[in-house]
Amino acid sequence: MAGNKKKNIKPKSLDKPTESPPGEEASYFTTSDMANNAPGSPMLQGNFEGPPTKDPSSSYLSGSDPEISGDGTEVIKSDGYLEPHREYFGQRFAHFKRWVRDIELSEGGIDKFSRGYESYGLHVTTEGVRYREWAPGAKEASLVGDFNNWDVAANPMTRNDFGVWETVVANTADGQPGIPHGSHIKVTFVTGSGERVYRLPAWSRYVTQDLTKSPIYEAVFYNPPQRYTFKNKRVVPEADLCIYEAHIGISSPEGRVATFKEFTQNMLPMIKDLGYNAVQLMAVMEHAYYASFGYQVTSFFAPSSRYGEPDDLRELIDTAHGLGIAVFLDVVHSHACNNVEDGLNQFDGTDHCYFHEGGRGRHELWNSRLFNYGHHEVTRFLLSNLRYWIEEFGFDGFRFDGVTSMMYKHHGIAYGFSGHYDEYFTGNTDEEAVVYLMLANYMCHKLYPGFVTIAEDVSGMPALCRSVSEGGVGFDYRLTMSVPDMWIKMLKETRDEDWDMVQIAHQLTNRRYQERAITYCESHDQALVGDKTLAFWLMDKEMYTHMSDMSPLTPIVDRGLALHKMIRLVTCGLGGEGYLTFEGNEFGHPEWLDFPREGNGSSFHYARRQFNLVHDENLRYKYLYRFDRAMVHLERQHHWLSAHDQWVTLKHNDDKVLAFERGGLVWIFNFHPTNSYTDYRVGVAWAGKYNVALCTDDAEFLGHSRIDASVDHFSTPMEWNARPNYIQVYLPARTAVVLKHD
Repeated sequence: MAGNKKKNIKPKSLDKPTESPPGEEASYFTTSDMANNAPGSPMLQGNFEGPPTKDPSSSYLSGSDPEISGDGTEVIKSDGYLEPHREYFGQRFAHFKRWVRDIELSEGGIDKFSRGYESYGLHVTTEGVRYREWAPGAKEASLVGDFNNWDVAANPMTRNDFGVWETVVANTADGQPGIPHGSHIKVTFVTGSGERVYRLPAWSRYVTQDLTKSPIYEAVFYNPPQRYTFKNKRVVPEADLCIYEAHIGISSPEGRVATFKEFTQNMLPMIKDLGYNAVQLMAVMEHAYYASFGYQVTSFFAPSSRYGEPDDLRELIDTAHGLGIAVFLDVVHSHACNNVEDGLNQFDGTDHCYFHEGGRGRHELWNSRLFNYGHHEVTRFLLSNLRYWIEEFGFDGFRFDGVTSMMYKHHGIAYGFSGHYDEYFTGNTDEEAVVYLMLANYMCHKLYPGFVTIAEDVSGMPALCRSVSEGGVGFDYRLTMSVPDMWIKMLKETRDEDWDMVQIAHQLTNRRYQERAITYCESHDQALVGDKTLAFWLMDKEMYTHMSDMSPLTPIVDRGLALHKMIRLVTCGLGGEGYLTFEGNEFGHPEWLDFPREGNGSSFHYARRQFNLVHDENLRYKYLYRFDRAMVHLERQHHWLSAHDQWVTLKHNDDKVLAFERGGLVWIFNFHPTNSYTDYRVGVAWAGKYNVALCTDDAEFLGHSRIDASVDHFSTPMEWNARPNYIQVYLPARTAVVLKHD
């Protein structure tokens, strides 16, 4: 969700911060049923202090936990430019340590603290259905629904000293839960002003929408008599991540919302065939507006009912695990939908229950609410939300959306990052949000070894992907968001004969030392309406007229197919430690992505992926699909994404040749639109015989078969391109070849 983050709009919160009324901004530790600890002290906001020290003898004060035993300045050892900010890193790490320590003291540890979903919300017990909710601003509360004829007096709730309300709906005479499965429910509050309001439970696990009646969601008590039972072991994501990014609703050629079950049946086998070892699911958390692509979340614990029931998602993930595919969730903790009736906004009648009050609690560009990451109960809610998706559904990793917006007080709006370190470690940074991200990463990695976290960040924050123990924010990967921008800019503004090999190599290798990155040519951002996919930029209207094998191979389509393969190959080979594609783009999906909305007559025509194009043997999309499959399977064999031997050998702008070594392979690209080269010398590290592992010009991929894969290439022991040996190869125009050595 990065495409609109730099428009020239200044948040009101930057003009004049809004102060909260006395006492409103302080938060308190709650009494935890799991830990049974005494309540704590107020938690001060807006500084490095974090929660107060309750026990000076706490082991966390001295950092005896191995994960946080240092002082948070380890990251400086590998980047001397961070030295002027040593104090900042020390303070930030101390802030994080205080959070961990006080969670331990007040809640019994981050494991118990992050299991709030086991206590809050609705739960079937031997006594009845227990319902618990945090709503400190409410004066009265009741649980209402079909089960009690919406009678506000039938099931009143009692409040403890910390704003947590609770009630138990007794079992029926025959011992059945007092709330039947499928019942519609709400919580009703009397606010401080005396107004009665109705809300969906904040921890709702299933909410539904009937657009024929109202766009407002209804909470449904989900307690089916038969629950899905997992059959396969969980998957530990591989070091060489090849991620297939997908949106459940558009994963069908038909003009409608596709389902979890259809994805399981139709998409997972195809993803397995392509060779991708992870699937990243977008727009799973329930969101009010389908066209928001999932970025206006209303119910954080509910899988979107548009695609089916929660157990259908469990089946999808379990099936993926059976195929050896890890499943990642797109997590939206950067903001929340502005909706009141079916969202978290003004949940207890106040402006500041889960969010900051005033301008600081609003994202002016997205028209959404911003969480108060320094609040104990908000942190419980968010960390428990992560645990819920892991424990209840079996997700193997998270992609955190909108990390740039979280980490900076300006949210990246109208702000261009130059890379100067003062932009990251001064008053611009929202330390409460950064420390929350540290806590989230610390928890995920501590409790689930091998779990993967990915940051969507456009700022280039140093140490974002260094471990928390070193003083980093703790992500495993960041997205290389500048790479797709480079390709789109080149295709829009630069003639083929003017492509800059030096710039391409620089952009693909411009990654922070010891911080891994997921690279891609295009993601969902490039597919959304207002932009065009690579295939559409390359071939445009001829995709409608000349993608049939029965039509002439025009120069435009020939060029488009060749560059589509080359761009994806060089990006995957040189661009990062992981690779990502958005569904359909692997075969050059035509057109753009546009969800039904008022501006297009609520049409689903562009809110679908036309996988039928691949299966039509008369169409040329199958050639791009075959190439993508061959590329990904080659990575599975040679594991270049996790290799450490990357070396750019040649960047020749006149010849338009780019060559590099990685993963024990030699990669050679001739981007020249017309020039082919015979006996072209390329320096190599390894002596011996080389043969073709992959060539974009193969007939299987609708190339021109100008390279004979049966020909061996033997090295000559003479320094060339600063390498001890060289080989001589034939390089046709617009062709890439990958060589392996014996």
